[in-house]
Amino acid sequence: MSYGIPSAEPSADVPVCPRHPDRPAYVRCQRCGRPACPDCQRAAAVGFQCVDCVNEAQRSAPQVRSAFGGVAAAGRPLATLGIIAACAVLYVLQWIVPNDWVYQNLAFATVYATPEFGAFEPWRMLTSAFLHSQGFILHILLNMYMLWIFGQALEPLLGRIRFLALYLISAVGGSVGYYLLTPAYVPGQQLAGVVGASGAIFGLFGAMLVVQRRRGGDTRQLWVLIAINAVIGFVVPQIAWQAHLGGLVTGALCAAAIAYVPRGRRQGVLQFLGLLVVVGLLVAATAVRAATTAALPV
Repeated sequence: MSYGIPSAEPSADVPVCPRHPDRPAYVRCQRCGRPACPDCQRAAAVGFQCVDCVNEAQRSAPQVRSAFGGVAAAGRPLATLGIIAACAVLYVLQWIVPNDWVYQNLAFATVYATPEFGAFEPWRMLTSAFLHSQGFILHILLNMYMLWIFGQALEPLLGRIRFLALYLISAVGGSVGYYLLTPAYVPGQQLAGVVGASGAIFGLFGAMLVVQRRRGGDTRQLWVLIAINAVIGFVVPQIAWQAHLGGLVTGALCAAAIAYVPRGRRQGVLQFLGLLVVVGLLVAATAVRAATTAALPV
């Protein structure tokens, strides 16, 4: 009968992994020379490196930036996916939250930008872009499809933060366009709420036009796409073409503020100031419209 013999304790001469002292490690890091166990080894151009050296190299490596100043992030467009996820979650909530609470509290109508009626709720100009029609499922499907197509193209070029800022400002610009180009609200008339990401999507159209022109690319297909969608906005009922136009102009202005700023150390600051100017124009246009509406006889 044979019995198992316990293995001997590792000799002091046997190299062990610094991160796992109980494991012998006969492979050494090509960078620092320390031993590394299989769990701490990372394949390198020649041999292996330990996980600590790999992490240190990633931290010290300079960030690669695009021509427009954004950090060139490889992989999936996370900002685009985040917006799509937010729209999907809110669309589900529109169905399951009782009393139509989501629509009633987040949709936009011209009365919500009119202080004299006691309903000045400016956040609706943004939140309405994350809601969609419950009676027409293609509304959200088509918008999210276009967001996915243009987000994959613009987000790596602009960087996630700049892309997200452009999208959100364009969403507000769509609501401002609707507010400026629709008749004044009359007390007692039925409210017509505006929902949908179309204004922000048109902002991406305008941004892509500016970016392509800045890069010297062909923009003819973009003009055709914009023209087709513009015609649909006038032909199909219950589509707010005003929001499309507002988003298109706002997106183009935001992209111009990002793309035409000179490259250099102050590029990011100048881009931020440019976007701030666009936001200021939207606020000023809303204030003028509200003041003009207040002066009209009721």
